[in-house]
Amino acid sequence: MIDDKNIFKTPISEYGEFGIIKHLTKNFEIRSPFTVKGIGDDASVSDPKNKKVLLSSDILIENVHFNLAYTPLKHLGYKVVIAGISDIIAMNASPQQILISIGVSNRFPVEALDEIYNGIHIACKHYNIDLIGGDTVSSNSGLVLNVTAVGFADENEIVYRKGAQPNDLLIVSGDLGGAYFGLQVLERENVAYKSNPNLQPDLSEYSYILERQLKPEARTDIKNLLKDMDIHPTSMIDISDGLASEILHLSDQSNVGFSLYEEKIPIDNQVITTAEEFGINPITGILNGGEDYELLFTLPITETDKIKHNPNFSIIGHATQEIKNVLITKGNTQIIPLTAQGWEAYLNKKYTSK
Repeated sequence: MIDDKNIFKTPISEYGEFGIIKHLTKNFEIRSPFTVKGIGDDASVSDPKNKKVLLSSDILIENVHFNLAYTPLKHLGYKVVIAGISDIIAMNASPQQILISIGVSNRFPVEALDEIYNGIHIACKHYNIDLIGGDTVSSNSGLVLNVTAVGFADENEIVYRKGAQPNDLLIVSGDLGGAYFGLQVLERENVAYKSNPNLQPDLSEYSYILERQLKPEARTDIKNLLKDMDIHPTSMIDISDGLASEILHLSDQSNVGFSLYEEKIPIDNQVITTAEEFGINPITGILNGGEDYELLFTLPITETDKIKHNPNFSIIGHATQEIKNVLITKGNTQIIPLTAQGWEAYLNKKYTSK
Protein backbone atom coordinates (compact mmCIF):
# COMPACT_ATOMS: atom_id res chain seq x y z
CA MET A 1 0.00 0.00 0.00
CA ILE A 2 2.69 2.48 0.96
CA ASP A 3 4.54 1.91 -2.34
CA ASP A 4 1.59 2.27 -4.72
CA LYS A 5 2.14 5.63 -6.37
CA ASN A 6 -1.33 5.65 -7.97
CA ILE A 7 -3.16 5.95 -4.66
CA PHE A 8 -3.37 9.26 -2.81
CA LYS A 9 -1.64 9.05 0.55
CA THR A 10 -2.28 11.49 3.36
CA PRO A 11 0.91 12.88 4.91
CA ILE A 12 1.06 12.63 8.70
CA SER A 13 1.84 16.35 8.85
CA GLU A 14 -1.72 17.05 7.70
CA TYR A 15 -2.98 15.84 11.08
CA GLY A 16 -0.19 17.02 13.38
CA GLU A 17 1.05 15.22 16.50
CA PHE A 18 -2.15 15.42 18.53
CA GLY A 19 -4.49 15.08 15.59
CA ILE A 20 -2.91 11.85 14.39
CA ILE A 21 -3.23 10.23 17.83
CA LYS A 22 -6.89 11.23 18.00
CA HIS A 23 -7.46 9.92 14.48
CA LEU A 24 -5.74 6.57 15.08
CA THR A 25 -7.43 5.86 18.41
CA LYS A 26 -10.95 7.15 17.78
CA ASN A 27 -12.48 3.66 17.50
CA PHE A 28 -10.95 2.14 20.63
CA GLU A 29 -13.47 1.36 23.37
CA ILE A 30 -12.94 0.79 27.10
CA ARG A 31 -13.43 -2.91 27.97
CA SER A 32 -11.40 -3.65 31.07
CA PRO A 33 -12.98 -3.23 34.51
CA PHE A 34 -9.61 -1.93 35.71
CA THR A 35 -9.56 1.07 33.36
CA VAL A 36 -10.88 4.33 34.81
CA LYS A 37 -9.49 6.67 32.15
CA GLY A 38 -7.87 5.64 28.88
CA ILE A 39 -6.67 7.76 25.98
CA GLY A 40 -7.36 11.50 25.94
CA ASP A 41 -5.58 12.94 28.97
CA ASP A 42 -2.01 13.40 30.19
CA ALA A 43 -2.05 9.93 31.72
CA SER A 44 -4.36 6.96 31.98
CA VAL A 45 -5.98 6.01 35.28
CA SER A 46 -6.38 2.42 36.49
CA ASP A 47 -7.98 0.88 39.56
CA PRO A 48 -6.15 -2.33 40.57
CA LYS A 49 -9.08 -3.43 42.74
CA ASN A 50 -6.73 -4.93 45.39
CA LYS A 51 -4.76 -6.91 42.81
CA LYS A 52 -1.07 -6.85 41.96
CA VAL A 53 -0.12 -4.83 38.86
CA LEU A 54 2.22 -6.42 36.30
CA LEU A 55 4.05 -4.40 33.63
CA SER A 56 6.06 -5.52 30.62
CA SER A 57 7.53 -3.74 27.61
CA ASP A 58 8.64 -4.89 24.14
CA ILE A 59 10.07 -3.05 21.16
CA LEU A 60 9.92 -4.09 17.49
CA ILE A 61 12.23 -2.41 14.97
CA GLU A 62 11.94 -2.54 11.18
CA ASN A 63 14.60 -4.74 9.54
CA VAL A 64 15.54 -6.17 12.93
CA HIS A 65 12.32 -7.77 14.17
CA PHE A 66 10.17 -7.57 11.03
CA ASN A 67 10.50 -7.09 7.28
CA LEU A 68 7.81 -5.02 5.58
CA ALA A 69 8.51 -6.76 2.29
CA TYR A 70 6.30 -9.60 3.49
CA THR A 71 4.71 -8.39 6.74
CA PRO A 72 1.28 -6.77 6.24
CA LEU A 73 0.92 -3.69 8.41
CA LYS A 74 -2.34 -4.92 9.88
CA HIS A 75 -0.65 -8.16 10.94
CA LEU A 76 2.22 -6.16 12.42
CA GLY A 77 -0.20 -4.19 14.58
CA TYR A 78 -1.82 -7.41 15.76
CA LYS A 79 1.52 -9.04 16.46
CA VAL A 80 2.91 -6.19 18.56
CA VAL A 81 -0.05 -6.62 20.92
CA ILE A 82 0.66 -10.36 21.19
CA ALA A 83 4.33 -9.71 21.93
CA GLY A 84 3.30 -7.45 24.80
CA ILE A 85 0.55 -9.44 26.46
CA SER A 86 2.32 -12.79 26.18
CA ASP A 87 4.76 -11.71 28.89
CA ILE A 88 1.87 -10.93 31.22
CA ILE A 89 0.27 -14.30 30.47
CA ALA A 90 3.60 -15.99 31.28
CA MET A 91 3.23 -14.68 34.85
CA ASN A 92 -0.19 -16.39 35.11
CA ALA A 93 -1.88 -12.98 35.09
CA SER A 94 -4.62 -11.47 32.94
CA PRO A 95 -3.54 -8.77 30.46
CA GLN A 96 -5.95 -5.86 30.61
CA GLN A 97 -4.29 -2.80 29.06
CA ILE A 98 -1.60 -1.78 26.58
CA LEU A 99 0.21 1.42 25.63
CA ILE A 100 1.57 1.68 22.07
CA SER A 101 4.24 4.14 20.93
CA ILE A 102 5.30 4.39 17.30
CA GLY A 103 8.32 5.98 15.69
CA VAL A 104 7.60 6.56 11.99
CA SER A 105 9.36 8.25 9.09
CA ASN A 106 7.69 10.47 6.51
CA ARG A 107 7.68 7.64 3.95
CA PHE A 108 4.67 6.27 5.82
CA PRO A 109 1.35 8.00 5.10
CA VAL A 110 -1.59 8.17 7.47
CA GLU A 111 -3.17 5.23 5.65
CA ALA A 112 -0.23 3.02 6.67
CA LEU A 113 -0.70 3.95 10.32
CA ASP A 114 -4.42 3.25 9.92
CA GLU A 115 -3.52 -0.31 8.90
CA ILE A 116 -1.27 -0.80 11.91
CA TYR A 117 -3.87 0.53 14.32
CA ASN A 118 -6.57 -1.55 12.67
CA GLY A 119 -4.52 -4.63 13.59
CA ILE A 120 -4.02 -3.29 17.12
CA HIS A 121 -7.77 -2.66 17.41
CA ILE A 122 -8.62 -6.19 16.24
CA ALA A 123 -6.23 -7.68 18.82
CA CYS A 124 -7.61 -5.49 21.61
CA LYS A 125 -11.15 -6.54 20.77
CA HIS A 126 -10.24 -10.23 20.48
CA TYR A 127 -8.39 -10.31 23.80
CA ASN A 128 -10.71 -7.85 25.55
CA ILE A 129 -7.99 -5.38 26.49
CA ASP A 130 -7.79 -1.58 26.44
CA LEU A 131 -5.41 0.70 24.59
CA ILE A 132 -4.86 3.33 27.26
CA GLY A 133 -2.05 5.48 25.88
CA GLY A 134 1.14 5.81 23.88
CA ASP A 135 2.86 8.26 21.59
CA THR A 136 3.82 8.91 17.98
CA VAL A 137 7.19 10.39 17.08
CA SER A 138 9.25 11.01 13.98
CA SER A 139 11.87 8.38 13.14
CA ASN A 140 14.90 8.59 10.88
CA SER A 141 15.53 4.86 10.96
CA GLY A 142 12.35 3.23 9.72
CA LEU A 143 9.35 2.00 11.66
CA VAL A 144 9.64 1.37 15.41
CA LEU A 145 6.85 0.07 17.64
CA ASN A 146 6.94 -0.14 21.42
CA VAL A 147 4.26 -1.87 23.48
CA THR A 148 3.83 -1.73 27.24
CA ALA A 149 1.41 -4.31 28.59
CA VAL A 150 -0.41 -4.09 31.91
CA GLY A 151 -1.87 -7.05 33.74
CA PHE A 152 -3.55 -7.75 37.07
CA ALA A 153 -3.54 -10.81 39.31
CA ASP A 154 -4.08 -11.91 42.87
CA GLU A 155 -0.74 -12.25 44.61
CA ASN A 156 -1.13 -16.02 45.11
CA GLU A 157 -1.78 -16.54 41.37
CA ILE A 158 1.46 -15.01 40.07
CA VAL A 159 4.06 -17.44 38.73
CA TYR A 160 7.71 -16.41 38.39
CA ARG A 161 10.64 -17.91 36.49
CA LYS A 162 12.04 -18.97 39.83
CA GLY A 163 10.39 -21.77 41.76
CA ALA A 164 11.16 -24.95 39.83
CA GLN A 165 12.41 -27.80 42.01
CA PRO A 166 14.46 -30.91 41.12
CA ASN A 167 12.24 -33.61 39.53
CA ASP A 168 9.56 -31.10 38.50
CA LEU A 169 8.00 -31.86 35.13
CA LEU A 170 8.81 -29.55 32.22
CA ILE A 171 5.62 -28.78 30.27
CA VAL A 172 4.89 -26.88 27.07
CA SER A 173 1.58 -25.74 25.60
CA GLY A 174 0.66 -26.21 21.94
CA ASP A 175 3.29 -27.10 19.34
CA LEU A 176 6.60 -25.49 18.48
CA GLY A 177 8.64 -24.36 15.50
CA GLY A 178 5.85 -23.01 13.30
CA ALA A 179 6.90 -19.36 13.50
CA TYR A 180 10.53 -20.12 12.69
CA PHE A 181 9.78 -22.22 9.63
CA GLY A 182 7.11 -19.79 8.49
CA LEU A 183 9.85 -17.18 8.52
CA GLN A 184 12.11 -19.40 6.41
CA VAL A 185 9.39 -19.67 3.76
CA LEU A 186 8.81 -15.90 3.73
CA GLU A 187 12.53 -15.15 3.48
CA ARG A 188 12.93 -17.59 0.61
CA GLU A 189 9.99 -16.15 -1.31
CA ASN A 190 11.26 -12.62 -0.71
CA VAL A 191 14.58 -13.52 -2.32
CA ALA A 192 12.74 -15.13 -5.24
CA TYR A 193 10.55 -12.04 -5.66
CA LYS A 194 13.58 -9.77 -5.83
CA SER A 195 14.89 -11.92 -8.68
CA ASN A 196 11.52 -12.02 -10.45
CA PRO A 197 8.89 -9.45 -9.33
CA ASN A 198 6.28 -11.14 -11.54
CA LEU A 199 6.51 -14.32 -9.49
CA GLN A 200 3.22 -15.25 -7.78
CA PRO A 201 3.94 -18.13 -5.39
CA ASP A 202 1.27 -20.49 -4.09
CA LEU A 203 1.83 -20.60 -0.33
CA SER A 204 -1.35 -22.45 0.61
CA GLU A 205 0.58 -25.53 1.72
CA TYR A 206 2.32 -23.36 4.34
CA SER A 207 -0.81 -21.71 5.75
CA TYR A 208 -0.36 -22.89 9.35
CA ILE A 209 3.28 -21.90 9.76
CA LEU A 210 2.79 -18.59 7.95
CA GLU A 211 0.01 -17.70 10.36
CA ARG A 212 2.24 -18.66 13.28
CA GLN A 213 4.81 -16.14 12.03
CA LEU A 214 2.61 -13.30 10.77
CA LYS A 215 -0.40 -13.55 13.11
CA PRO A 216 0.52 -15.44 16.27
CA GLU A 217 -1.92 -15.84 19.12
CA ALA A 218 -1.40 -15.37 22.84
CA ARG A 219 -2.31 -18.24 25.17
CA THR A 220 -4.79 -16.36 27.36
CA ASP A 221 -6.69 -19.62 27.75
CA ILE A 222 -3.94 -21.34 29.74
CA LYS A 223 -4.60 -19.54 33.04
CA ASN A 224 -8.17 -20.82 33.18
CA LEU A 225 -7.20 -24.27 31.93
CA LEU A 226 -4.70 -24.67 34.74
CA LYS A 227 -7.16 -23.31 37.29
CA ASP A 228 -9.84 -25.77 36.15
CA MET A 229 -7.31 -28.60 36.48
CA ASP A 230 -6.33 -27.42 39.99
CA ILE A 231 -2.74 -26.90 38.84
CA HIS A 232 -0.38 -24.11 39.91
CA PRO A 233 2.96 -24.05 38.04
CA THR A 234 6.15 -23.74 40.06
CA SER A 235 7.77 -21.61 37.32
CA MET A 236 6.74 -20.30 33.90
CA ILE A 237 7.94 -18.34 30.86
CA ASP A 238 6.67 -17.66 27.34
CA ILE A 239 8.50 -18.99 24.29
CA SER A 240 9.47 -15.90 22.35
CA ASP A 241 13.23 -16.42 21.96
CA GLY A 242 13.45 -20.16 21.30
CA LEU A 243 12.94 -23.19 23.53
CA ALA A 244 16.62 -23.51 24.50
CA SER A 245 16.85 -19.89 25.61
CA GLU A 246 13.68 -20.12 27.71
CA ILE A 247 14.82 -23.35 29.42
CA LEU A 248 18.10 -21.66 30.32
CA HIS A 249 16.18 -18.70 31.79
CA LEU A 250 14.16 -21.05 34.02
CA SER A 251 17.34 -22.89 34.97
CA ASP A 252 19.15 -19.69 35.91
CA GLN A 253 16.29 -18.24 37.96
CA SER A 254 15.29 -21.52 39.65
CA ASN A 255 18.84 -22.79 40.22
CA VAL A 256 18.10 -26.21 38.71
CA GLY A 257 19.06 -28.01 35.52
CA PHE A 258 16.77 -29.52 32.89
CA SER A 259 16.74 -32.66 30.79
CA LEU A 260 14.80 -32.12 27.57
CA TYR A 261 13.67 -35.14 25.51
CA GLU A 262 13.65 -34.63 21.76
CA GLU A 263 10.98 -37.26 21.12
CA LYS A 264 8.57 -35.53 23.52
CA ILE A 265 8.64 -32.09 21.82
CA PRO A 266 5.29 -31.40 20.07
CA ILE A 267 5.77 -30.63 16.36
CA ASP A 268 3.10 -29.97 13.72
CA ASN A 269 3.36 -32.02 10.51
CA GLN A 270 3.72 -28.83 8.46
CA VAL A 271 6.81 -27.95 10.46
CA ILE A 272 8.30 -31.40 9.80
CA THR A 273 7.69 -31.32 6.05
CA THR A 274 8.94 -27.73 5.71
CA ALA A 275 12.06 -28.53 7.73
CA GLU A 276 12.77 -31.45 5.38
CA GLU A 277 12.29 -29.13 2.40
CA PHE A 278 14.89 -26.71 3.78
CA GLY A 279 17.24 -29.44 4.93
CA ILE A 280 17.00 -28.25 8.54
CA ASN A 281 16.49 -30.44 11.57
CA PRO A 282 13.15 -29.25 12.99
CA ILE A 283 14.58 -29.43 16.51
CA THR A 284 17.20 -26.85 15.52
CA GLY A 285 14.44 -24.41 14.55
CA ILE A 286 12.49 -25.13 17.72
CA LEU A 287 15.45 -24.66 20.04
CA ASN A 288 16.66 -21.44 18.45
CA GLY A 289 13.83 -19.87 16.43
CA GLY A 290 11.31 -18.38 18.84
CA GLU A 291 8.10 -16.39 18.38
CA ASP A 292 5.77 -19.33 19.02
CA TYR A 293 4.34 -17.51 22.08
CA GLU A 294 3.49 -20.80 23.74
CA LEU A 295 4.02 -21.25 27.49
CA LEU A 296 6.76 -23.30 29.13
CA PHE A 297 6.26 -24.19 32.76
CA THR A 298 7.13 -26.66 35.51
CA LEU A 299 4.96 -28.76 37.82
CA PRO A 300 5.67 -31.08 40.74
CA ILE A 301 5.91 -34.68 39.54
CA THR A 302 2.97 -35.49 41.83
CA GLU A 303 0.75 -33.57 39.36
CA THR A 304 1.53 -35.94 36.47
CA ASP A 305 -1.89 -37.58 36.39
CA LYS A 306 -3.65 -34.22 36.20
CA ILE A 307 -1.90 -33.14 33.01
CA LYS A 308 -0.51 -36.13 31.10
CA HIS A 309 -3.67 -36.78 29.06
CA ASN A 310 -4.59 -33.16 28.35
CA PRO A 311 -4.19 -32.42 24.60
CA ASN A 312 -3.20 -28.79 25.29
CA PHE A 313 0.04 -29.77 27.00
CA SER A 314 3.09 -31.97 26.46
CA ILE A 315 5.54 -33.20 29.09
CA ILE A 316 8.91 -32.65 27.43
CA GLY A 317 11.39 -33.12 30.26
CA HIS A 318 12.15 -32.63 33.91
CA ALA A 319 14.23 -30.55 36.30
CA THR A 320 17.42 -31.89 37.84
CA GLN A 321 19.36 -31.01 40.94
CA GLU A 322 22.59 -30.76 38.95
CA ILE A 323 22.58 -27.43 37.12
CA LYS A 324 23.16 -28.96 33.72
CA ASN A 325 20.81 -28.40 30.75
CA VAL A 326 20.81 -31.08 28.08
CA LEU A 327 18.86 -32.37 25.10
CA ILE A 328 18.43 -36.14 25.06
CA THR A 329 18.00 -37.25 21.45
CA LYS A 330 15.56 -39.89 20.21
CA GLY A 331 16.29 -43.35 21.53
CA ASN A 332 18.51 -41.83 24.23
CA THR A 333 21.39 -42.04 21.76
CA GLN A 334 23.00 -38.71 22.59
CA ILE A 335 23.09 -36.15 25.37
CA ILE A 336 23.73 -32.67 23.94
CA PRO A 337 24.33 -29.55 26.07
CA LEU A 338 21.67 -26.89 25.54
CA THR A 339 22.92 -23.49 24.42
CA ALA A 340 20.99 -20.37 23.48
CA GLN A 341 21.93 -19.92 19.82
CA GLY A 342 18.87 -17.88 18.89
CA TRP A 343 18.53 -14.12 18.77
CA GLU A 344 21.25 -11.98 20.35
CA ALA A 345 19.97 -8.42 20.67
CA TYR A 346 23.27 -6.64 20.00
CA LEU A 347 25.06 -9.21 17.86
CA ASN A 348 22.65 -10.50 15.22
CA LYS A 349 20.17 -9.16 12.73
CA LYS A 350 17.34 -11.64 12.58
CA TYR A 351 13.62 -11.27 11.97
CA THR A 352 12.66 -13.49 14.87
CA SER A 353 11.91 -12.85 18.50
CA LYS A 354 12.04 -9.70 20.51
